Amino acid sequence: MSAALPDLPQLAGLTSLPALEHLDLVAAPVAAALAAWPGAAAIAVVEIDPELADTAAMSAAYDLPMEAGANCVLVAGKREGEERVAACLVRADTRADVNHTVKRLLDVRKPSFLPLERAVAESGMEYGGITPVGLPAAWRLLVDARVPEMELAVIGSGLRRSKLLVPGSLFAQAPGAEVVAGLAG
Repeated sequence: MSAALPDLPQLAGLTSLPALEHLDLVAAPVAAALAAWPGAAAIAVVEIDPELADTAAMSAAYDLPMEAGANCVLVAGKREGEERVAACLVRADTRADVNHTVKRLLDVRKPSFLPLERAVAESGMEYGGITPVGLPAAWRLLVDARVPEMELAVIGSGLRRSKLLVPGSLFAQAPGAEVVAGLAG
């Protein structure tokens, strides 16, 4: 691996690489989204052990506080036969308020997490690496208001073998992002 560039975000001694120059380390839909996102030049990618892709395992292995990570959960519900899907991005030390806030925002009767097989198939990403970057444009992107306040958010890359390091403020500018106070509790 090449040496980290000084202006890229850094993570616990891992080698930070410019994401735009290492699109082979992210899932195909993530690569396409990064290439089209004006803020992507500030995003780094780091390779990790795929066994450490889950937030708690990674936090423990790299001595990161849970509040340094952000998780993306996919939620769906129906109203009058129309399905509504949203990606909810919340700090890793919180949980999306699916039964109240997400339900209200999607205006659905009963929201539920997208089944694993469907989430993987429709996102084009691996389980444990699903990220808000590169999801289908028809899906809403709900971002908890605390995420843009993060100096650096560690999120999935679409693959289990790497993570993206994203300045939190970029999520307020992400294509289609809706910053929501109280999305997570």
